[in-house]
Formats: sequence, structure tokens, C-alpha cells
Amino acid sequence: MRAPLILALGLAFGASAWAHNCPNEMKAIDAKLATKPQMSKENMDKVMALRKSGEDHHKAGKHTESMKDLGEAKKMLGL
Repeated sequence: MRAPLILALGLAFGASAWAHNCPNEMKAIDAKLATKPQMSKENMDKVMALRKSGEDHHKAGKHTESMKDLGEAKKMLGL
């Protein structure tokens, strides 16, 4: 009986920690964008769209989708 409770608590806290990382990812992207990285307009537009999508997903509570989009944006920026 104790093991399922511990597992449930671990998953709840793990999801919470994941959710709180979205703003840190957005800050990292914003900091890199502030340096005006050299990239094509097409790629810059895609990074900006991914950044916005990540923020929108975060606000909607869809943290897995948010982290996916933010991770792709970071990859394109070389982070």
C-alpha cells in the first residue's frame, strides 16, 4: 500500500518540477535571441514561433508539449 502512494507522490512532484522548468527554458532562448544570433530569416521565424508555442503550451498546462517546442528552439539556436 505504501509503494503506490510513494510512486504517485514522486510522479506528482516530478511533473511539477518539469512544469517549472519551462520558464527557465524560455529565459535561455530569450537571452540567446538578445545576442542577435546569425541565422536565416526563415530559421529565426521558426525559432520565434516555437518559443511562442512553448509559452502558450506552458500557460495551458501542457508542459510536455511546451518542453518539446522549447527544446527544438534551443537546438536551432545551438543551446
